[in-house]
Amino acid sequence: MDMSLSYRQAFKEFLPMVDIVFDRFHVMQLVNRAVDQVRKSQSAALDKEGKRTLKGGRFLPLWNYQNLDPQSKERLDKILEANKPLFIVHSMKEQLRLLWYMKSEKEAAKYLGKWITDAIEICHDYCRETGRRTLYPLRQLALTFAKNLKGILNYFKHFITNGKAEGLNNKIKTLKRQAYGYRDIEYFKLRLYHLHAQKHRLVG
Repeated sequence: MDMSLSYRQAFKEFLPMVDIVFDRFHVMQLVNRAVDQVRKSQSAALDKEGKRTLKGGRFLPLWNYQNLDPQSKERLDKILEANKPLFIVHSMKEQLRLLWYMKSEKEAAKYLGKWITDAIEICHDYCRETGRRTLYPLRQLALTFAKNLKGILNYFKHFITNGKAEGLNNKIKTLKRQAYGYRDIEYFKLRLYHLHAQKHRLVG
């Protein structure tokens, strides 16, 4: 599950002996949120030339770097080269992605602990040098991970995610959005049952 406080409290009350595993996709979603917060704050503070550099690159820092095509990588590299805070938070995001390739809980604990320490120190040093709290979202992210360390590391005990369920939920939301909602709930249910069976569609 995600790090929702209400979910955690419910599990502690009714299922105290069950391990809580914070889903890796929700963890990376928090990271991307921090990256986007830094991007927004930088965009607001830049002059016209700086904003021109960032223009059209809103989503590039949120994608996995290795999945970008060469043209997008070149575009992102230029954005990061011209924007130090965004470069820092993007680098930390890419480093955190390596966490999920750790082979044991012990190895992951060591890696994540080092990442949290580095993130807090980097934010402190940048604030001291510039007098700006631009990287504050990264610091808050590191503190959130520190508070929820066990739930994140439980992934390496069970190796489970709810990625398929999240993917299905996104398909349902897309289906509903494309039709601007459904008045007939029974028809909507039939469309959901048919969601994975449909292989062709009319175009034009």
